[in-house]
Amino acid sequence: MPGEARARVSGPAGLATVDEILDTLERLWSDAPGVPAEDRTVFALAVSEIATNMVQHGEVTAAVTLSVDLSLSSDELRATLVDTAPPASIDWHGVAMPDVDSESGRGLALAREVLDGFVHTYDDRGNTWVLVRRVGISR
Repeated sequence: MPGEARARVSGPAGLATVDEILDTLERLWSDAPGVPAEDRTVFALAVSEIATNMVQHGEVTAAVTLSVDLSLSSDELRATLVDTAPPASIDWHGVAMPDVDSESGRGLALAREVLDGFVHTYDDRGNTWVLVRRVGISR
């Protein structure tokens, strides 16, 4: 599809791979010029929060990998993040924005707020997170 940008990043589940994911996303925006700045900003923030959570809160060992498939178009922004860590247990009913003075705990709540699709699945191979934001939608 014209105006669509795609990339895949994979590496050890660590902050260096998260940085590589965000750098790749930043480079991809030039191939998706129809995406408004607000959509770019909040999508990048959601990807950053989830990838960072996967690394910092998952049972990460030296053998765990993290990969992401990014797909950006003038209609939809999509990131599929996969790790090989043990399945993450999420209390979705407990996900809420913390107090304004809190220094952490915003990642999942923020992602749910700014994304149109936000799904976490897991099996014996690890965790898969699919993040989708429709472009140009009033929220």
